Amino acid sequence: MTLSQTQVLNRNKIKYILIVAMLIDHIAWAFVPTASILGQAMHFIGRLTGPSMAVLLAEGFQYTKNKKKYALRLFIFAMISWVPYSLNDFGTFPKFTPGMFGMIFTLFLAFITIWMWADLKVPKAIKIIFVILLCILSFFGDWPFFAILWAFFAYVYRERPIAKWVSFGIIALADVGLTLLMPMAFHEPWKGQLFQTGVILVPILLICFYNKKKGSSAKIHKWFFYIFYPLHIFIIYLVKVFFFK
Repeated sequence: MTLSQTQVLNRNKIKYILIVAMLIDHIAWAFVPTASILGQAMHFIGRLTGPSMAVLLAEGFQYTKNKKKYALRLFIFAMISWVPYSLNDFGTFPKFTPGMFGMIFTLFLAFITIWMWADLKVPKAIKIIFVILLCILSFFGDWPFFAILWAFFAYVYRERPIAKWVSFGIIALADVGLTLLMPMAFHEPWKGQLFQTGVILVPILLICFYNKKKGSSAKIHKWFFYIFYPLHIFIIYLVKVFFFK
């Protein structure tokens, strides 16, 4: 079977796969011990979503007709997600702390990073400083720093697929390496972080099964992720509060 024969999933279908993977991951964080076999398996699957969304964002930037609306949409839903994300992760709102905004906030910053790099008329050195600053700011979201770089290099190497996936792999190695080394630095078990290796699923999915086609233009495909993200987090929070108090 050739690669073209396996590439049967359009962009919409990929997004729904990522949504299911995200849901599995978030359910595991809420109700399944991380160190358990089930917890590791669920989080392994969940590593698919963040990096894939970052890579697809770079593609979305190229094809969007209105960059301002795209950025504004990401920002609005990042702010909407702040409430359920803070409640679910910290038990209170508002909470001004790293990680308080969630994944859509990081995607918003990734979009701004690409937009700045593509259109801002300043020396490249200044652009690099902006990239670094946006990476730092991303620590207030989910998948900080690495998601920005995955999106950024996916755009920079958009015409060079080998360089695109090599850069993805280097960033993924840094991500996995740090998450495995940090527990060791504090004399804690590192095996509980083995699920981070699930990022290997990203190139498998997007290289082997994604056909680069958009799919249906129905509005539900455009808005479903934005609505589902804060909604499912809020539902998980309510289930925890009312049934697992």
